[in-house]
Amino acid sequence: MKLYVYFLTENITLDQLPPGISDLAVRILTIDDFAVLVSDFDSDAVTITRENALAHAAVVRSVLDRTTPLPFRFGTLVTEQQLRSYIAAHKPSLKTNLDLVRGCVEMSVKIIWNVSQDDDVEREPGEGKQGIGARFLQDKRREILGDERRAAQAAEISTWLRESVVGLVRDEQVTTRPSEKLLLAAAHLVERTKIKQYRNRIAEARAKRPELRFLLSGPWPPYSFANIELEFKSQFGVS
Repeated sequence: MKLYVYFLTENITLDQLPPGISDLAVRILTIDDFAVLVSDFDSDAVTITRENALAHAAVVRSVLDRTTPLPFRFGTLVTEQQLRSYIAAHKPSLKTNLDLVRGCVEMSVKIIWNVSQDDDVEREPGEGKQGIGARFLQDKRREILGDERRAAQAAEISTWLRESVVGLVRDEQVTTRPSEKLLLAAAHLVERTKIKQYRNRIAEARAKRPELRFLLSGPWPPYSFANIELEFKSQFGVS
């Protein structure tokens, strides 16, 4: 018998739990100072369906109003002994991660270019009248200069966003994609008591940059900050 693992958190008592994947019962497994929510699972793989994904998310979110869990990735299957060994080996880092996310939720910000970036490098006089080889080199030059300019813009916007929410974010994970319309994706770890302030700051920032489109979502469990990786092939138990 294997265990399907949803999340790890500090030792807690829960009266009611939602059904897990495939409508399986969810139970608390206490290991050392941690509570791990699991379902008994008698197969070697988890079927990827919308229903299972939503059930996994529902179990993780079910405690978010009481505590901040460290979610496991969808499809994590282990034996109880493997889970106990993992926790014993990683106990200090797990405690550190719980200290980091305690009292916080994850907020997500995506920033999209509202204007075309295709013509951000001006053409030189006479450009387009050269031969095929010269035009190729000119186009390549424009492409390189455009990539460099977009990378610089993306870095500037990333710094500007960080400064816009300073004092409200405990940690962040930011990915920039200068060559794509989705310029930046940021996950911010925000204390629950500061969510309203955070949203207000994002609204103020949005008003200052009309050339950018903002997509704000959350609060979510801190998936981007959990840093939980089970070093077993069974963590990829999905089909």
